[in-house]
Amino acid sequence: MSQDTYIICNFNLALIQSYMNICILSRGPQLYSTQSLVSAGTRRGHLMQVVNHMNCDLLIEKDAPQIVCEGYLLDGFDAVIPRIGSSVTTVGAAVIRHFEMLEVFTTISAEGLIQSRNKLQALQTLARQGIDVPKTVFARMDCELDYLLDYVGGLPVVIKLLESTHGIGVILAESRNQAEATLETLQRLRGSVLIQEFIREAQGADIRAIVIDGEIVASMERKARKGEFRSNLHRGASSRKVALTAEESELIIRATQLMGLQIAGVDLLRSNRGPLIMEINASPGLEGIEATTEVDVAGLIIAFIEKQVNLSHASKSAANFYP
Repeated sequence: MSQDTYIICNFNLALIQSYMNICILSRGPQLYSTQSLVSAGTRRGHLMQVVNHMNCDLLIEKDAPQIVCEGYLLDGFDAVIPRIGSSVTTVGAAVIRHFEMLEVFTTISAEGLIQSRNKLQALQTLARQGIDVPKTVFARMDCELDYLLDYVGGLPVVIKLLESTHGIGVILAESRNQAEATLETLQRLRGSVLIQEFIREAQGADIRAIVIDGEIVASMERKARKGEFRSNLHRGASSRKVALTAEESELIIRATQLMGLQIAGVDLLRSNRGPLIMEINASPGLEGIEATTEVDVAGLIIAFIEKQVNLSHASKSAANFYP
């Protein structure tokens, strides 16, 4: 295998038959989140392998799907942890779907990944099910800008690309001319653009909560640095551990379930009309939340996998015992 595919623990498999062989799909084996998961799994005695999903070939045949990575057949995995970047969602989902065809447990389903990554579809789904979200417009070319600005509450407004991540492609327009110029530029460059209300009372802060198997395991408040409205830690925002209200917790868990996600990072805004779900991330970063809350999120993910795989094995054993 090339440097893009890494075997982290080269144990003799015969010695760890009671443990799991776990595949992490990631293009960045050096990234904190990937390394945290590798360390957490290794501490619990599992074989952890990091595979670059962009190097996978998917072989499709009736009753005989296969995944090959640079000439090596990927088989024998008990579970898969997808860490799929937003720019390669389609390819990542295809690889996840192939593991699903092989009946390997994955922490994120292909459909859950696709639905949560499409910001427009995610907001439509949440709003349809009664989840409050910021007022949003999917803007077309040559739209009636004045009407749309009024609809989302007037200036300033947030303009963002559908595939924006880490605050990239997210712009605060404070004047009509700026909004018009930004909208036109983004539409011509990338096509799909959202106009969203600016929640002034949030004062540049939002909440990130991590959900695992229907339970919130960690939450923090992120506060944008002075002169910035984006609260991404990558952009110098500060963070602190925060307690959630019962209403916020219920909203976060329900939104995660609606997206079909067992593991997710949910971003929430506190507004004058109550909590608003801003975004749901199927592959949330672990560095900021682990450092801020001192919660071993990676370890909890591995524990969740152990539970699910054991349940699956028990179910199959029972099916074989009682034909």
